[in-house]
Amino acid sequence: MANKASPVIKRLDEVVVNRIAAGEVIQRPANALKEMLENCLDAGATNIQITVKQGGLKMLQIQDNGCGIRKEDMEIVCERFTTSKLRQFEDLNSINTYGFRGEALASISHVAHLTITTRTASSKCAFRGVYSDGKLKEPVKPCAGNLGTQITVEDLFYNISTRRKALRSPAEEHAKVVDVVSKYAIHNSQVAFTLKKQGDSIADVRTPPASTYVDNIRAIYGVAVSRELLEVNHEDSKLGFTMHAFISNANYSIKKSSFLLFINHRLVDSSAIRKALDTVYQAYLPKGSHPFIYLSLEITPQNVDVNVHPTKHEVHFLHEDAIIASIQTAVEAKLLGSNSSRTFFTQAMLPGPAPDEQKSKQDNANDAKTVRAQEMVRTDNKEQKLDAFLGKPVSSNSTKTSVNKYDSMQDEEPTPDSSSVKNNDQITQPKVKRREIHLNSVLQLRQNVKDNASDSMRDILQNHSFVGCVSESHALIQHNTRLFLANTTTFSKYLFYQIMLQDFGNFGVLRLSEPAPIKALILLALDSPASGWTPSHGPKEENADYVVTFLTSKAAMLQDYFSLEIENGNLLTLPMLLENYIPPFDELPFYILRLATEVNWDSEKECFHTFCEETAQFYAMKKSCLKSPDENNELETEADKSKIKHNWTWSVEHVIYPAIRQMLLPPSCTENDRTMIQLANLPDLYKVFERC
Repeated sequence: MANKASPVIKRLDEVVVNRIAAGEVIQRPANALKEMLENCLDAGATNIQITVKQGGLKMLQIQDNGCGIRKEDMEIVCERFTTSKLRQFEDLNSINTYGFRGEALASISHVAHLTITTRTASSKCAFRGVYSDGKLKEPVKPCAGNLGTQITVEDLFYNISTRRKALRSPAEEHAKVVDVVSKYAIHNSQVAFTLKKQGDSIADVRTPPASTYVDNIRAIYGVAVSRELLEVNHEDSKLGFTMHAFISNANYSIKKSSFLLFINHRLVDSSAIRKALDTVYQAYLPKGSHPFIYLSLEITPQNVDVNVHPTKHEVHFLHEDAIIASIQTAVEAKLLGSNSSRTFFTQAMLPGPAPDEQKSKQDNANDAKTVRAQEMVRTDNKEQKLDAFLGKPVSSNSTKTSVNKYDSMQDEEPTPDSSSVKNNDQITQPKVKRREIHLNSVLQLRQNVKDNASDSMRDILQNHSFVGCVSESHALIQHNTRLFLANTTTFSKYLFYQIMLQDFGNFGVLRLSEPAPIKALILLALDSPASGWTPSHGPKEENADYVVTFLTSKAAMLQDYFSLEIENGNLLTLPMLLENYIPPFDELPFYILRLATEVNWDSEKECFHTFCEETAQFYAMKKSCLKSPDENNELETEADKSKIKHNWTWSVEHVIYPAIRQMLLPPSCTENDRTMIQLANLPDLYKVFERC
């Protein structure tokens, strides 16, 4: 087989080169119009009039009142790479104009018949030139004309039949022309735009000069979207960009996306930005619906590469992912603030009452105010709680723990909601008169609690409905139409701390059935890795003896102020903070150890504060509360495990949360530290159902 001869490489004819380039820049009439619109805006025009025929294929004419073109430049204005905006390659780093390559008019002249009529402010008359393939067909002639430039493009793609046949119908091409003009009219609200078909008296697009963004959006896209717009302004000096946008809120949605993106005043597209914003709106709009978004970004010119697409349809810029994330955050924050309610616009009733209107009014006047389903609030505590779906509840009488106690914490009669309400089978203890506490340190600590209280969180806790226990440390509560996950451990710790201060010196007594040797308790605590004991701290026996001696020396104060009785090295009593509530005795060794090591005994105020904190930490309802000593014992029956579970669930529902409702002043830090997490809001759930 003979070797095939290598083809000869030849230089393409200049006409072929120019037409190939023109086919890249000018793909359809809308591309040609976009290039000419940008030239008009670069020339400082404040009034732009566009006339089209057959979607721009037969004729596309644009007239502006800009600075015009000098007669001396008319000869080369349609040659490739002739521009007034670029002198050297480095100028691309700071380009602030629309055009810069000098290919727009050259490309159009290679695929259409092009006529330019222009007049500058210093010229007494206008001049007209007719161009073909980038060259003047005849010398420039003077003529009558207004200040500015008029460009007429006729028979687009007359010499490229394949391209012309591949275009859509004139109606569809006209729609694309309208889309381009509409977007530039919105972005350039200070410029008047007029677009109409040749021979029509009614314009397809008309905007007044010096109008606003919203006015132009209303004129072009309609009243429905203009009244649902949210303005977004955002700036990030670190990333070097500013954003100005008008976006539709959750009340507005359309089937086809309306996304207007301008970067440094260029009309471009970015699939990454589009997808990021669509992701934000997925939580607000029905499936298959889209928002209206007008977004203008101004990025430091040095960070933008504008020379990446023949039609300038795309640009690349530095820190793209970070900028998109910042835009997404700003839009999401704006939408989140506007999603409190939906607005529905209704048509006014026509004159004259409906046949049964009067009767309906009379009936409604006698009825209570109708409450929508999404605003109904459960307030009856007899309704089912979460326990009904988890298993058979156990009677409270079967799970209550009886202890020996003396006195009551308060002189006042307990309220029906109080956790201190006694059953008929209990013996009521005689009341003792409360002694007044005048210690400045205690009074200051009480005042600190009041000053640091959160009114909003107090309202939620005071008016909540208990739903059910999730675990020993968390429970579900409802307030109005909102469902919360409450941290029982944290709230009960604050509760017991405040009870320690409020009932200072007036505690009831929990008497141990047998005296507990303090030394044995300390040794148990030190044997646990959780105590943090190391040989460098000295022998355990010596540490235990020290704690016994130290606490014994404080025995009088502990019994007088905190009802904590110590005698002969034994612990006899603990303070009773809430009736029907027993602290977790499995943590008693650590509690006694921490009283000796963590309480600041040198300062009165700090001593009382830290003592109350450690006691509250011990009494708080937590996961280790009321566990069986043989929890891992396989011989333990299911009945025993069930009894233990219902013991703490009853305590949480009938002791802890009623006390929280009645007494707790939650600190302001609970608003932001996830002590209370909103899981659902009924109106928002209904919005989700409405979109399905």
